[in-house]
Amino acid sequence: MGKKVLVIGAGGREHALVWKLTQSHLIDKIYAAPGNPGIGTIAECIAIKADDIEGLLEFAQNMKIDLTVVGPEAPLVKGIVDRFSQAGLLIFGPTAAAARLEGSKVFSKNLFKKYGIPTARYEVFDDIDAARSYARTYTEAGQSVVIKADGLAAGKGVVVAANQADAEEAICSIMQDKSFGESGDKIVVEECLIGEELSFFAISDGEGFVSLLSAQDHKRVFDNDEGPNTGGMGAYTNPPLYTAALHQQILEEVIRPTIDAMRQEGCPYQGVLYAGLMITAEGPKVLEYNARFGDPETQVLMPMLKGDLLPVLEASAAGNLQNCSIDINTGACVGVVIASGGYPAGYEKGKIITGLDTLNDETMVFHAGTIMQDGHLVTDGGRVLAVVSRGETTADATLKVYQEVAKISFEGMHYRRDIGRRALRK
Repeated sequence: MGKKVLVIGAGGREHALVWKLTQSHLIDKIYAAPGNPGIGTIAECIAIKADDIEGLLEFAQNMKIDLTVVGPEAPLVKGIVDRFSQAGLLIFGPTAAAARLEGSKVFSKNLFKKYGIPTARYEVFDDIDAARSYARTYTEAGQSVVIKADGLAAGKGVVVAANQADAEEAICSIMQDKSFGESGDKIVVEECLIGEELSFFAISDGEGFVSLLSAQDHKRVFDNDEGPNTGGMGAYTNPPLYTAALHQQILEEVIRPTIDAMRQEGCPYQGVLYAGLMITAEGPKVLEYNARFGDPETQVLMPMLKGDLLPVLEASAAGNLQNCSIDINTGACVGVVIASGGYPAGYEKGKIITGLDTLNDETMVFHAGTIMQDGHLVTDGGRVLAVVSRGETTADATLKVYQEVAKISFEGMHYRRDIGRRALRK
C-alpha cells in the first residue's frame, strides 16, 4: 500500500511540488489543501485553507496522512509544524521558533550578527524619528538605503530607497500607516548591498543538509527590472555567476553556519532553507532567509531534480538526512510568470484563459491564480500561471518557453519578455 501525502497551499509553488511528488512510486495518493484547478488534474483538492491549522490536522489524522508538506510561510510561522508534531504526525517544515528566520527580520539579522554570518550593516528601530535619522546617514552620503518590515509581508515588505524622501515615505508607510499591519511594528534599516542577487536552496534535518541548486528570480514587474516589486515574475536555474567555487563558499560561510547557529539557539532548523543572497565583491552576503520553497523558483527547481523527492522530505522531517542525496539534471530550466494586467496593483479577475491545450507535451504549466467558472478556466489572482521549459542551455530553455507563452491568451495578460536574458548577456 502506497503512502498518502498532503501538500498545503494553493499556488504555483505547491503545484510544482505536487507535480514532482506524483513521480514517486512510493506514493499512492496526494491531497492538496486548498489546491487549485491545475493541481486538481493530478491530485485531490480539499477545501481547507492553508492557515486553518486545526482543520488541516483533523483531516490529516482522519485520512492517516503519512507526510504533510507545507508550502506557504504563514502556517509555518503560526506553528503548524509544532501542532502536527505534538499529534505524532510527520510534517516537512520548520517549527514556529525556527520559522522566525523568515517570520522576523529582526530575529534573523541579530542571529547573523551574533554568529558572524555575512550580511548588510543594519540597525533595528521601533521609533520613526530614530529610523529616519539612521537612514539619513546613508542617503546624505549619496547611498541607497533598504527599509524592511520586521514580520511577514507576502514578499513585499522591503523597499530600496534611493534618497531620503523615499526612505521616509517607506518608514512612515510601514510604521505609521501600518501598510503591513503588525509586521511593521519594528523595522530594519540597512545598507544597500551592491552586487548580483542569487537564491540558493538546501534541505536541512536540523544538523546536516543536502544542497539543491541556485536560481535567479525577477522581482520587478517590467522588463529591465523596472517598476514595483512583485512576488516574482519568473526565474531560471544556475545563473552564470554560480560557479563551483561560489557554491562551496555559500555552503561554508552561509548555510552551515546558519544551521549550526539555529541549533545552538535551541531551535534546530528542519525543512528547506532558502537563502536570498547578494554576491558582492567581498563574497556572498545574506539579504534574507525564507523558511519554505520559493515562488516562482520552485517551478524551475522541481524539473531539475532527479529521482524521488519523497524520501528526502521524510528524512528532513524525521531528522535523519545523513543517508540522503539529491542528483540534479543537466541543462537549465526557465519559467515565465503570466500575470493579470495591473498587477501588483489593482487587477480584474474572471478573464477566460485560452491556448493551454496547444502547448507542447514537455512544457510545464503551474497554476497560481486560476479558478474554474461556468466550465471555463479563468483568472483569479495577480500571478496567474508559470510556464516552464527545460533545455540543454539557458538559451535553449528561454527560446522554448517564450514560444509556449505566446500560445496562451487572456484579456489584459502581462509578462516580462526578458526572463533569463541576464544569463544570455553573460
